[in-house]
Parts: sequence; structure tokens; C-alpha cells
Amino acid sequence: METTIPGRKPRIRHRGPDKYPLILKAARDLVASHGFREVQMSAIAETAGIAIGTLYRYFPAKTDLMIEVVSLTAQREVDVVAGIAMREGSAADRLGAAAWTFANRALRGRRMAHALVAEPVEPEVEAARLKYHRALARVFTTIIEQGVRTGEFPPQSERASADCIVGCLFEGLVGPLADTASDEPSLTAHAVAIITFCLRGVSGGPLTFVPQP
Repeated sequence: METTIPGRKPRIRHRGPDKYPLILKAARDLVASHGFREVQMSAIAETAGIAIGTLYRYFPAKTDLMIEVVSLTAQREVDVVAGIAMREGSAADRLGAAAWTFANRALRGRRMAHALVAEPVEPEVEAARLKYHRALARVFTTIIEQGVRTGEFPPQSERASADCIVGCLFEGLVGPLADTASDEPSLTAHAVAIITFCLRGVSGGPLTFVPQP
């Protein structure tokens, strides 16, 4: 299963101790707390404990750094979902579990998830987010293809169905991710309803998703 997000530029290496891990951790932590738009390069440098000039030697512009944050964070999320998708079990069970893993992780890290899904960003950062969408859709496509081959799912455009699942998850969670006042039970019920809708669309049957502990 190909789940690697393409298109990341290799970073430039510098003499002396590598500050890249410190920079990425600081940037990711700040985005997770404040979102892309509110994060400033000066705050990233201060959080990382480095000079602002050092930061700009690694990343000449904030956009470059935000693209890297999106790419690394998104790849981590795709890897987790892909791991669920490759487990033993029926296609319906794995599809539901993979979708739930994405939704549950998003709801537990709402600010970062909202940044990865819906926050207004520069076109270059949006392009990186679209690669995330496509990589996640490829995971769902693989599961649906397996279900069609075994007769568990009816014939369909597997890619279109996977795109619809990603769209349902992303668009369906935008409101809850932005609403910090929502309580956990209502968020869980909302995510379960979205996944149930997706499973019924793919399977053509009255499936109901129930999260496993």
C-alpha cells in the first residue's frame, strides 16, 4: 500500500548541531496551540531556543516551515491509519476502524486537526494539505478494492468512494473541530454517525459503526 505523501523538498543541512528537530517540534507545538496564521517565526525561534537568524537559515520563509509541518504531521497520521487498514478482518471492519482512527485522533487534537483540514492558509500550504487528503484517500481505496474483490462490497468506483469518505470526514468534522465548547460524548456520536453513513454508502447495506475499545 503506497501511503507516502509525495513532493517534499529535501532540507538543507548545515554545519554544527542540527537544529531541525528543535525547529519542527517548536513549530508543531505552536501550530497545535494557535493554528498556522497566528504562529510567528520569532515565537518559533524563541520556543526552539535558537536565534531568529538560525531559523531563517533553515527555513527562509514561514511558508516553507509550515509546509514541512503539514508534511511531517500528515505523514504520521496517514501511517497510523494505514496500519489499522492492514490488520486482519473484514473490509467493513477495517474501513470503519481506519476512519474512526482518523476521526478520534482529530478530535483529541482539535487545533492541529483543524489546521490540517480547514484553516485558511497560503496556496503552497494548501497544496501540501491536498497531498495529505490524497494519501489518506489511497488508504481507503485499498480497503474498498479488497472488499469489492471478495464480494463484501458491491462493484463501484473505489477511488470515488474513498474520496467521498475523506470529504465526509473532513467536512463533517470542521464544525466540531472549531467548536471548543463541544463535549466529548456529542463529538463521538457525531463522528460515529459520519462513519456509519460512509459504511452504508460503500457497502449498500444497513451497517452501523460501533467503536471498539
